[in-house]
Amino acid sequence: MPALATALALLAVLLVAAVIPLSLLARQSVAVEAGHAVTYLAVAATGLVVARRQPRNPIGWLLLAIPVGVLLSDASGPYAWLIYRSGHRLPFGLAALLLNFTWIVLIVAFPLVILLFPDGKLPSPRWRWVLWAYLAAAASLAASGYGAAVSVIAAHDVRVDSSGVLAAVDHPSGRTAWLSTALLLIVPVLVAFWLVFVGRLALSWGWADGERRQQLKWLMSGSVIAIAAGAVNSIISALDPHASATVQAITGIFNDVGLAAFAVCVGVAILRYRLYEIDRIISRVISYAIITAVLAGVFAGVVVLATEALPFKTPVAVAASTLVAAALFNPLRRRVQHMVDRRFNRARYDAEAVVAAFTARLRQTVDVDTVQGDLTDVVHRAFQPAHVSVWLPPGPSGEPITHGH
Repeated sequence: MPALATALALLAVLLVAAVIPLSLLARQSVAVEAGHAVTYLAVAATGLVVARRQPRNPIGWLLLAIPVGVLLSDASGPYAWLIYRSGHRLPFGLAALLLNFTWIVLIVAFPLVILLFPDGKLPSPRWRWVLWAYLAAAASLAASGYGAAVSVIAAHDVRVDSSGVLAAVDHPSGRTAWLSTALLLIVPVLVAFWLVFVGRLALSWGWADGERRQQLKWLMSGSVIAIAAGAVNSIISALDPHASATVQAITGIFNDVGLAAFAVCVGVAILRYRLYEIDRIISRVISYAIITAVLAGVFAGVVVLATEALPFKTPVAVAASTLVAAALFNPLRRRVQHMVDRRFNRARYDAEAVVAAFTARLRQTVDVDTVQGDLTDVVHRAFQPAHVSVWLPPGPSGEPITHGH
């Protein structure tokens, strides 16, 4: 099993090595493919670690299958373009046309990761029927796509678009017009399953224990990043439907980052690696998001005020805005961090409050025994260790002074 996991990861690396030169030859956006390559290598690396550490957990294998499927699709598109649009005489042209639909594994497998999270087991035996129904719907989607592709190939009507995909399948018409109806029936069913999987995971929060809750926090954090990245990409695309290739490549980075973050968060949660740092990570992400938004608003406001209301030139206004934002950064960071920690990183907030109270009492205490007892009590309440001992240099009798708790 470890050898199989390593082989799949190496296959993903080889596919990345093939995608870049093929995209160059097919005159497609190399920046977009490079972003995909980095993203799916991160997903494959996460899957490799999980599959080798927990070979019986199917989530690791799903995370390995996703990059292999998507990268096969990415590589087959420009390869098919070279054959059917550029006229190169290369072998395996029909295979390239069929492999172009292996991206379906992405939209099928990721919901399964959510359903089986974190130990790869179904919530209960009753969910077995839900799983089989979902797999049947996913199989119908794949069968529809491949059925349309085979019908076009059998009719010797192979025409590919600029990305190397069969035009009659990417834009159903004529003999493949039925594909649009099939997708209208199948896709809503799949979306309903996805919502059920997410809802089941959300409901499990109520009965989850401490460790399981931390795992769910990691999953939710990765999901939020992925959803936010996808939303940003969708908004930019909607505002500029005819964006240049450079803009499309930049917006595509958001989706890539979101997908990679989701996979890494899932891997951390499953392996329980530094599991309890999620509160600190959430706190920092929220804090710096708020700080960035506030400073951006201050920067824009000062520029507008200086150029519109006051007689300053734009370079002077920009310099003044930069200085104001820099001066506000540290005070704003401390206030925002304190506020966010109070809500999202309560353990650190409470520990800091305990230490601050101890420091205030320490200024008014001179008795060593009182300080020792107070110190061990503070450490116990702040960190809850199994045992606390305080060692001081030997006293007048020559014996070391210790205090345990």
